[in-house]
Amino acid sequence: MDFSAYEVWALMIQIGILLGALLLANFMRQSSPQIKKTLMPVAVIAGFLLLALKYIFRGAGIELIDGQLYEKLVYHAIALGFIAMSLRTTDDANREGGTLTGVKSGAIIVSSYLVQGIVGLSITILLAKTLMPTLFPAAGMLLPMGFGQGPGQANNVGTTYEMAGFAGGRSFGLSVAACGYVVACTVGVIILNVLRRKNKLIIRKEAAKEQELSVGFFQGEDEIPVSDSIDRLSIQVALIFIVYMLTYFVTIGLTTAFNAIGIGNMLNSILWGFNFIIGSAVAILVRICFKQGQKKNIIKKQYQNNYLLNRMSGFFFDIMIVAGIASIEIEDLKGLFVPFILICAAGAVVTWFWLTFVCKKVYDGYYYEGLLSMFGMMTGTIGSGILLLREIDPNYETPAANNLILGSSFGILFGAPMLVLIGIAKEGLGKALMTVGILLVYLAILIAVILLVKPKSKKD
Repeated sequence: MDFSAYEVWALMIQIGILLGALLLANFMRQSSPQIKKTLMPVAVIAGFLLLALKYIFRGAGIELIDGQLYEKLVYHAIALGFIAMSLRTTDDANREGGTLTGVKSGAIIVSSYLVQGIVGLSITILLAKTLMPTLFPAAGMLLPMGFGQGPGQANNVGTTYEMAGFAGGRSFGLSVAACGYVVACTVGVIILNVLRRKNKLIIRKEAAKEQELSVGFFQGEDEIPVSDSIDRLSIQVALIFIVYMLTYFVTIGLTTAFNAIGIGNMLNSILWGFNFIIGSAVAILVRICFKQGQKKNIIKKQYQNNYLLNRMSGFFFDIMIVAGIASIEIEDLKGLFVPFILICAAGAVVTWFWLTFVCKKVYDGYYYEGLLSMFGMMTGTIGSGILLLREIDPNYETPAANNLILGSSFGILFGAPMLVLIGIAKEGLGKALMTVGILLVYLAILIAVILLVKPKSKKD
């Protein structure tokens, strides 16, 4: 092997560029009081810095970053970050609401899809009947796919619509997803600033700094010793990647089973797109097995370290954010500008106001943490929801982060009818109008779940 070949160094160089941008962004934020006051996370600054540099270098005929590699980093980093979070040992304090809150979080997620779908379809149907008669009427369904589910599903559904006659459907879907991510990272930060100036936010960083001084913050009871033949960080990394390997095999098994019963074409892309949910479930099972092993004295020490797992999840989410923003292709925004602008602007506004209503009904005691994390997820990805949450709850002291995971799991169940509606909407103007009606009926059902289902007691 020629160790001087670029192919040998390509991965390290690309990661070096990404991490170099992260360090430069941190220097910029620490050196500029104006930037620091914006509350713009370092990872977001780094992402837009790399995005700008990418186009500057491209103008000179140089491809600075490997877009495909960065897309893979985004995909894997989301799952690794949530696996690290799910491996943490927890107590009942951060599980307020339990399964019921998870069900309601799932209803909030899918109701947001429905609201976005109703608004998006209404805009494109109206345009198709007036100013743009050649517009694909179902194009508005790409709003919940791009904003609510991210570039993966926007790409898949956009490609399906393109095959059904929507010229540029795939690029339109990816453009909506890119815009949604920008909304999550910029509008979300602006909202953070506004709420901070109004003294409505409890920024938990100061409490975290005091907590860091205690030994208990770094180490729990009965953990493996710090001075051992293997570094404690190595143990955490090993646990995370073993769980991720198991996640791959579990997903392969599920897709094989679905193919065998004839529903693979409908579900397999969703399974792989939501790999972080399967990874989180596997991590929880591993955590339970470890706990049971300790109770039966099979496992003598606790292997997870919450402090290091928090740091690992933060690292993976930073990688995901930088790579996600840097891999945006501005060319995807070309064409179909009128429906694109109208859909994205309306989507951002209606998503915010809808979430301010429903989150107040569910997240008692941590309303703003729940609201901002949901807004980040419902306009960008689950990672951008974590991004906003980390600005006010960096150590995940509230249940908001867990609600994103558990809510996404229930969201898959509640969201299953959306797969059928996506197919119905593309069949023409009449079917698109019928889809709007079905969305309204289903929205009413989910509102009833959110508002009328009550816990047995506050501790449930």
